[in-house]
Amino acid sequence: MEYDVIIVGAGPAGIFTALEMIRNKSPKKILMIEKGKAIENRKCPKSVTKECINCKPYCNITTGFSGAGAFSDGKLSLSNEVGGDLPALIGEAFAQEMINYTDKIYLEFGADSKVEGINADEKIKEIRRNAIKSGLKLVDCPIRHLGTEQAQILYSKIQKYLLDNNIEILFGKICKDIVISDDTCKGVIIADSSKQDETVTYYGKEIVIATGRKGADWLNDICIKYNVEHKAGTVDIGVRVEVRNEIMEDVNNVLYESKLIGYPLPFKNKVRTFCQNPGGFVSQENYDDNLAIVNGHSYKKLKSDNTNLAILCSHNFSYPFNQPIDYAKKVGQLVNMLGNGHILVQRFGDILEGKRTWPKELAQTNVKPSMPDAIAGDITSAMPYRTMVNIISFIKAVDTVVPGFASTETLLYAPEIKFYSNKVNMDEHFNTNIKGLHCLGDSSGWTRGLMMASVMGVLMGRELCKK
Repeated sequence: MEYDVIIVGAGPAGIFTALEMIRNKSPKKILMIEKGKAIENRKCPKSVTKECINCKPYCNITTGFSGAGAFSDGKLSLSNEVGGDLPALIGEAFAQEMINYTDKIYLEFGADSKVEGINADEKIKEIRRNAIKSGLKLVDCPIRHLGTEQAQILYSKIQKYLLDNNIEILFGKICKDIVISDDTCKGVIIADSSKQDETVTYYGKEIVIATGRKGADWLNDICIKYNVEHKAGTVDIGVRVEVRNEIMEDVNNVLYESKLIGYPLPFKNKVRTFCQNPGGFVSQENYDDNLAIVNGHSYKKLKSDNTNLAILCSHNFSYPFNQPIDYAKKVGQLVNMLGNGHILVQRFGDILEGKRTWPKELAQTNVKPSMPDAIAGDITSAMPYRTMVNIISFIKAVDTVVPGFASTETLLYAPEIKFYSNKVNMDEHFNTNIKGLHCLGDSSGWTRGLMMASVMGVLMGRELCKK
């Protein structure tokens, strides 16, 4: 029960920590703990049932080897301008160097060699001109699109590589707590995911927490319990927008993913697009407490008639309230309540008219929902006023860049929430104020997405090789 390194969470950050240690021929004994299943056992029954059946004990889309991001779409952002705040910790130039290095690892395991969003300078300039006219900033980030089904194949190869190189992985195990003694983290307390009343303690010299967005609130509780230095960060609340491919065709062909950022009046909160999926499908993710969150993905081969993307509004809290994850959960639960436990969908034109959307109206539009079990209703009855005003203003601004984006039949699904607000204080070597404790990936608050989380794992692996 004793290890040199224990990694909690088998998402990109945890995976690439172990992977880099192998590549550096580390002799250390490594244990990975994952609450979900091995990748070959991660299957969503919705393709058969046609509606979410709320799998227990955990949703296979959000948990398991490779984490939530790989099963949503599998996009690798190849610019240090995208993916979180890690460049502020390690430097922008070094972050870009590490993105390039990590990208080569993905290629070694079978990632598509094609990079989207390059070699179209004049067309990108035109999109940027239109964005500027609307007060938006375009971040033209090169994208390597794995595709939902191809990402599963790629991560399956990585899983096999780790197992073949003596990385011990415990699936279906939840980390209940960590062991702290003399301001040093010395182990973790583990239970079976489906039977949590019996626990086992595993001891390790170095403990790496990489629990992803799904584990961000758990890590926040751990930080509070053991005085791990951290601060409340930003929480993103928004919607997933779906339009016909014809509307997004020019942007899709040039950039694949248009990353637009704005600060609309009157509140001037940061609002941005995220996770654009040409020919994609709107999907559902289930979190603890039966919280249903909307997301989107796209396959390499299977395509829909629609493009979907998230529009996220950033919220920051300080005094007297500083629990942004709890706030976001309450918003999500209220939206779920109106949808009777399902994702809500509403036409943009109905929002402007101050009315709910009815199922018969969805059936009459050009945009056929790619999420058939979403419930037509009124998301404005649950979303915060500030959030909704920001989203409406932002959609109208995007319409200048993408004519038709703000049409009556544009669909908005809710809630879309990104749980990565807690930010753990660490130095550039990823050391917390608790000796032997390191926090990585989206749960740490420093990354937002596959590539930057993977980069953080690579650097953690190198640091652990030195110890």
